[in-house]
Amino acid sequence: MAMEISVKGSIYKTDYADRMQAQREEAAKAENGRNAEKATKSESSQSEEKASNQNRTPHDEYISSEKSGEKPNGLYHVGQDENGNKKVYFNDPKKADNKSPKVNADDPDNGEEKCVGNTDKVDREIRELKQKKQELEQQLKAVSGDEKKTKELENKLAQVEQELSQKDTDTYRRQHSTFTDQ
Repeated sequence: MAMEISVKGSIYKTDYADRMQAQREEAAKAENGRNAEKATKSESSQSEEKASNQNRTPHDEYISSEKSGEKPNGLYHVGQDENGNKKVYFNDPKKADNKSPKVNADDPDNGEEKCVGNTDKVDREIRELKQKKQELEQQLKAVSGDEKKTKELENKLAQVEQELSQKDTDTYRRQHSTFTDQ
């Protein structure tokens, strides 16, 4: 639905103050009791003046799109969504057709792109870290007499466990996976 505003005239003024002044004058004349005929004549002449002033004052006028016969040129329109509820839609003036293209999930040729994520590199890193952890644990069990060597292996083992705990997460897998278009 479009709204068209038609303005007639070029002077914007309110005649409320004039009406109030006229009412005060009428009340003062009626109280004084002077020439009732003069008061009546002045009232009628004032009301005629006001009527002519009212005709000159501009007024806004609503013209529906059905009356004007033109297509609405607004950027928004009201429609119904899939549940039947009212919804406001945006019409992009830059697009030739204001309808968004629908993509069918079954047919990838209609503008849908397919990407494949590959986490093989990350999985290989994690597998190598787990193997390194096992080797360090075995070396730690084998070297039970040398404290200096034991301390060094424990430090390496702690470092590998920390790196493994950081890399063996879904977030790390997502961030370091490679994607290819098909």
